[in-house]
Order: sequence, then structure tokens, then C-alpha cells
Amino acid sequence: MFNTDLGEDNRESELLETWQRFVQGLLGVLALVGAGVMAHYYAPPETSGLEQQVHQLSRQVATLEQQQSFSSAAVDDARSSVAYIYGIYHVSGHAQSFRARVAGTGFVVAPGLLATNRHVAEPWYGDREVTEALRHGGSPVLEKLVAYFPGSPLPVNLETAVVATHGDLAVLRIETTTFTRTLRPLPLCPTPARVGESISVLAYPMGVTGMVAKSPAVVYDRLSSHPDDAETAGELAALSLIRPSATFGHIGDVTGDKLIYDAPTARGGSGGPVLNQQGEVVGINSAYIDGFSGGTLGITAGELRPLMETAKHATLETAAIVH
Repeated sequence: MFNTDLGEDNRESELLETWQRFVQGLLGVLALVGAGVMAHYYAPPETSGLEQQVHQLSRQVATLEQQQSFSSAAVDDARSSVAYIYGIYHVSGHAQSFRARVAGTGFVVAPGLLATNRHVAEPWYGDREVTEALRHGGSPVLEKLVAYFPGSPLPVNLETAVVATHGDLAVLRIETTTFTRTLRPLPLCPTPARVGESISVLAYPMGVTGMVAKSPAVVYDRLSSHPDDAETAGELAALSLIRPSATFGHIGDVTGDKLIYDAPTARGGSGGPVLNQQGEVVGINSAYIDGFSGGTLGITAGELRPLMETAKHATLETAAIVH
């Protein structure tokens, strides 16, 4: 009996100790949870603010990385639709007749249509010397206007479809070939550009000279002494080195039909598309202000829409007459 009673007493003691340990452990866990809750809600303002800043910066970095990936893809997709334009014109019927070349950029905006600046389509537009010659009886004659596209060894002929009555815009017809039928029009942005918006400009700054400068060394050594003319452009095209350059920046201001941005450009870049992060055209590159790095000028894409409609209707009417 003694041994039996002792065994029962031991079991009761063990059970009591186990219960006490369980209660103590539970109280410890509850104390830790309470401390965590208190630390979360009553943390010093400095710690809480720092956490918020870290989260905000992380979101901004992720957004910038995402935007950069969109920008790279948009630029690569748009390159093949951006052409180098080369032309020759002269002014006749005047004592001081002269002949000159023109170089610029254009981009496909619809099947068979290319957008550019008016001073590229009509090189005498805005030229004071030519204007004076025209005032004294001279006549401008466009001898040649062709476009070189990336991926094509041959140029295609261009002709004027419509020019802006006021403003430096024009839409040209592209010669129909097997190659030009494959060109993808760049979409115009349906909403106005915004100040601070990231943009990229695709163009041919410095024309043939710029393309030769960035060509492989063996090509550069051979072509660097060649003149900036159609023959050199043809050689570059044959070597698949007709390729627009991309510059990047932000819109600094939007005033009426003008865009001001800091993406750099140069002679030959006139008429290039100004693209947003989605690859939509928000403007047409047109000029730059000497001595001011943020003073590149463009024309808003909205100004191009009525010209495109006029050019499309004119094309349809011409096709109807032909048939």
C-alpha cells in the first residue's frame, strides 16, 4: 500500500510541475507578443519614418527600372520605322542661283506616309537667303528627295503630300516597294505630353558624318574621308549601317504647339520622332537653341494629325483617278 500511494503522489507532483511549466511558457509567449505589438505601435518616430523612406525609395527604384525596360524596348521597336532623308535642291531664274544638299530625319506615320519637318521636305523654307532670291524672281526646284531605312540597301523616293500652312511640319509619300510595305507606322500618343515626362528622340544627328563616325573602325577608316553625299549614304546602307541614334531626356515645358526638352540633337536630327516610354510619338524634333543644353525644340504630335488626314484623302483621290 505504501508503495502504491507513493507512486500516485509522484504522478500528481509531475503533473503539477508540467502544468506550471506550460503556464509559465504560455505567459512568456504572451509577453513576447505584447512586446512586439508595443514596439510596433510605440516605436520612436525616427525609426518609423526611416522605414517609410526605405519603402518609398524601393518603390521608386522598381518604377525606374520598369520604365527603363519599357524605354529600351520602345526604342528598339521604333528604329526600323525611322529614315534618313537626303535631298538636293537649287534655286533657278535668279542672278545668284545656287545648289545645295539637305539632310534630315523622318518616320512612318501611316502606310505609305512619312512625317518630317517642312524645312526638310522644302529645304528653302525658313532660309532667309533663299527667301530673298525667291522675292527677286527665283524658283526653288527639288531635284532629289530619298529615304534610307534601316535594313534596306536601297533608298526609296519621296514626294510631298502636304505641308503645314503655319508651322514646320510636312507629310511625304513613300515610294511603294516590297520593302516599304513591311514598315510599321509609329502610333501617335492620344494624350498631350506632360512636363517632366521621360522621352527619347530617334534621329540622324550630323547625317552621314554621324553615321560614319559610329561605324566599325575598318569602315570608318575607309569612309571618313568621303563627302557627306548620297554615294556615301548608299555605301552605309549596303553595309546595313543606316541606323538612327537615340538620345534621352525629359520634357521641360509645353507651350501651345511647342515642346521643350533636354534630349540633345544636331543638324540632321530635324523631323525625328519624340517618343514617350510606351513608344508613342508625343512630338516631332525640329530645332535647338545654341548655348542651352535644355533647349531642344519639338512640335506636339497633335499638330500632325490634320496633315495626316489631308495626306490620306489626297492619296485615296489619286488612287481613284488612276483606277
